[in-house]
Amino acid sequence: GSYGNLLEMISFVVVIFYALTIGGIFILRKKRPDAERPYKAFGYPILPIIYIILGLTFCIFLIKFKPTYALWGLGIVLAGVPVYYLAMSTKKSMS
Repeated sequence: GSYGNLLEMISFVVVIFYALTIGGIFILRKKRPDAERPYKAFGYPILPIIYIILGLTFCIFLIKFKPTYALWGLGIVLAGVPVYYLAMSTKKSMS
């Protein structure tokens, strides 16, 4: 395919992981409220929520208008899940 197709495939996955990372801010603040915060989330909680909403909206539009590339990108990432668990089980058996 073309560079644009590759960009659509990868941008879908990248934006999902960015949204998950931003979501981690909320999880960590709830689970560990007393933890040191070397990084301050600018505009917390409004801007992170807006970012997550816009990122997921972007992903929904990619699925709607370019489903082939978005789903191929997601499929490639999901194909890595068994590889991850295999690597972790191998690592545990070696130690």
